[in-house]
Amino acid sequence: MRRAFLLAAAGLVAGGPALAQSFTDAQRDEIVSILREALRRDPSILRDAFAAIQAAEERERSEAQRAGIVAHPAARFDNPGDPVRGNPRGDVTIVEFFDVRCPYCKRLHEDMEQLIRRDRNVRVVMKDIPILGPQSVLAARALLAAQRQGKYAELHDALMRMRGEPTEAAIRAEAQRAGLDVPRLLREMDDPAIARRIEANLALSRALRIEGTPALVIGETLIPGAVPLAQLEALVAQERQRAR
Repeated sequence: MRRAFLLAAAGLVAGGPALAQSFTDAQRDEIVSILREALRRDPSILRDAFAAIQAAEERERSEAQRAGIVAHPAARFDNPGDPVRGNPRGDVTIVEFFDVRCPYCKRLHEDMEQLIRRDRNVRVVMKDIPILGPQSVLAARALLAAQRQGKYAELHDALMRMRGEPTEAAIRAEAQRAGLDVPRLLREMDDPAIARRIEANLALSRALRIEGTPALVIGETLIPGAVPLAQLEALVAQERQRAR
């Protein structure tokens, strides 16, 4: 009981000015005195208190993300303008938020490709969110322009495998190899409608509290970061079972 009280007190002190103002000066002095003595006897109390705070923050973030996912089903799954990989009629949909320049996205790309080859009933909705600078924006614009020529997957695969930066010259070269009409691609990259699609993706990522790339949404679950193929397959199987 004493340890539980001390952990709660440490959490209150760590909670900042808003919580501190809810106590009288005498109460704050007493809490500080108790904590000082307790920390002298057992320094692990503070570590445990901060761990509890972090766990509470993570629960709050997860709940907010789940609420955002539930609130935006059409934007996530059913936007007819979004590029789709895998089986367009698949029984499990994965929404992938990515940035072409993100090394973890490149790592995930290989596993996603294997997943699509091994599971012919998975649908992957691609959400370009260029958060890593101007060249990321350039690449996202190129991909969405390539989609108009039916070559999104080809250019996406080329850019994700590229070792260097996606400069305009590099994108032009990869587009040429992928069989795109390059002058048309460059022209349509400047279409304001493509800029609006990118902004819509970014707005959705903010609504879902996505803090980096890659991020996957499967059902009502958001998975941050690159996950290995075995975990992807387990998540798909779990969602398939849940939907039955």
